[in-house]
Amino acid sequence: MEQLKVDIDDLSAFFLVVETGSFARAADRLGTSKSIISRRVMRLEETLAARLLTRGAKGTQPTDVGQTYYERAREALAQLEAAGEAVAEAVSDVAGPIRLSGPLSFGVSHLARALSEFAAAYPRVELDISFDDHSVDLIGGGYDLAVRIGELADSSLVAKRIGKVHTVTVASPAYLETYGRPEHPDDLSAHRGIHYTNVAPTVNWRYADGDGFKSYRINGIMRSDNGDMMLEAVKSGLGIARLPTFIASRAIQSGEVEAILKAFERPPVPMHAVMPPGRATTARVRALVSFLNLKFGTELL
Repeated sequence: MEQLKVDIDDLSAFFLVVETGSFARAADRLGTSKSIISRRVMRLEETLAARLLTRGAKGTQPTDVGQTYYERAREALAQLEAAGEAVAEAVSDVAGPIRLSGPLSFGVSHLARALSEFAAAYPRVELDISFDDHSVDLIGGGYDLAVRIGELADSSLVAKRIGKVHTVTVASPAYLETYGRPEHPDDLSAHRGIHYTNVAPTVNWRYADGDGFKSYRINGIMRSDNGDMMLEAVKSGLGIARLPTFIASRAIQSGEVEAILKAFERPPVPMHAVMPPGRATTARVRALVSFLNLKFGTELL
């Protein structure tokens, strides 16, 4: 069955004619002319292919079909208005400043758009955003929330999982042509590593090994605290790096770099929203955490 598209203005005009018993009184209530009310009702009747009103000695009355339609449509419109009021009330409670920290590369590639959408949905919230690959002191820095990737250290912070991130090992075709392709993590000892220094800097990379994990040493040719910089070094053929897919995926798709050792990669690591205990219960922070979970919770980043 073809779906009927009813104009809300036509519906409102019809309701008022039924309730006032007059096209003229309905026009007065809406601040318009009788002819416009008449055209709106006629258009509604044409849309429904049914006569809804009849004129008689007692004024304008709904037909049997019109009365049934009025009762059901009035109830549906009341529910729609109630739903709109509930949303408006919920949004009106979400107000005030939110100071947020997030990792630089992920912030630019993913968080920026999500936070812009959140700001549009909640116009009474004021976002103060800082993207930095270094973990900030949430309490000392006055932050309400931080997005952090990877396993969390035990702390007094409240954490809510909002997604998961997959890591890949990448090298450029030129590097693999020059130095050979490692087929097993054991082979990394003969290669040149580009290390990420911001979180637990180490020359050992962990890969899956049976039911557990094992660390493998790779000598460093460069260290950096920024994943985008590391990717550029990989593209240039300098060495091998481990990067999250949200940084490396486009370069892999374009052929600028290749994913290697895929059979040995670890499962995805979690991404959390972390908050000081006192901030986690505010309506604005809860709304933002729920929004981020909706955006990223089912996506492998």
